[in-house]
Amino acid sequence: MANPNKFDNVIEELEQKFQSINQNTEDHLKGLLYSKPITYWDYIQTDALLGLQIQRTQLPDEMVFIAYHQINELLFKMILWEIEQVAECKELKADFFAEKVMRVSRYFDMLTTSFNIMREGMEVEQYMKFRHTLTPASGFQSAQYRMIEFASTELINLIDYRFRATIDRNTPYTHAFEHLYWQAAGKDYKTGKKSTLLVNFEKRYKDDFLRFMESYNTKNLWTRFKELPMEAQKDENLVQAMRHFDYTVNITWVMAHYNTARHYIESGLGDGEATGGSDWKKYMHPKYQRRIFFPELWSQEELDNWGENI
Repeated sequence: MANPNKFDNVIEELEQKFQSINQNTEDHLKGLLYSKPITYWDYIQTDALLGLQIQRTQLPDEMVFIAYHQINELLFKMILWEIEQVAECKELKADFFAEKVMRVSRYFDMLTTSFNIMREGMEVEQYMKFRHTLTPASGFQSAQYRMIEFASTELINLIDYRFRATIDRNTPYTHAFEHLYWQAAGKDYKTGKKSTLLVNFEKRYKDDFLRFMESYNTKNLWTRFKELPMEAQKDENLVQAMRHFDYTVNITWVMAHYNTARHYIESGLGDGEATGGSDWKKYMHPKYQRRIFFPELWSQEELDNWGENI
């Protein structure tokens, strides 16, 4: 070895690292002698990832549908990862906040444009056949997307527009949960009866949602924004980032999804119903539920016309 002291600094830093967690440095270094070199496919877990696309039919375009939705869920995971960093940041600054929000917006920009893969990438006839194997499942049942909503804004902004006046910060989470806007997709408010779509969804995730709602009640993006000094709240880059995120998620992305669903559901080859049996038009179109994460960042005219003329 030309320079026997070449790794002294590295060894010293490793000792500091392992001492801080009460570990023996020599044991970890010996472990390196027996560990195998990392490969791309091991690091990314390619084989496991590519083994997750399990079709229920023999129709080729079902593979497009499955893979596309799995990609969406991976992007949702990345979005939650970025939001969590803002939620947990101890000394939040406007530039850091704006950077994270724009990262999330870019993910949603990607999700929005990618709907062309769904709209143009599957034969209508094939979709209208294999969709029957999905019943009563629906993309409505994406738990990560619901968590993105909870992590983005105060709970009142996710309450069904008809019931917001009856709910405030003192309302129990269980009661607020029953009046979230998306309950309208699978619940008859006159009888209280829920569809199988909603029953299955809540059986799997309701407890997780209630814990997540409570956890993010005081650290969602909107609450954290209002904690910033007034000067930071007026930061042009941050405000634009927040508005872009709000519009992209609640109008642009939603409408891309809506138009793709309409392309297939109203093709004339089926019964015009969503796979989960939801009233998909009133559930999806932004002008009905008026989902707005950051209402105070919009003018009254913008609020009044939310989701109109698009």
